[in-house]
Amino acid sequence: MKTYKLTVFEKNGSKLLDESVQAASDEEAKKVGENMLAEKGYLDHTHRFTSPLGKLLLFHV
Repeated sequence: MKTYKLTVFEKNGSKLLDESVQAASDEEAKKVGENMLAEKGYLDHTHRFTSPLGKLLLFHV
């Protein structure tokens, strides 16, 4: 399992969410990240979701 990082920001730059996600692959992690954003109501907030190698899997401004 790899550790991925999901961060959600307020417009002023403060963090609303900063969580780690465990997943076996980038594809699996991306689905988990999208589900977390939807469940918490953060799909329209600025967010980034990165892989352990720094690859940007999800990004929204």
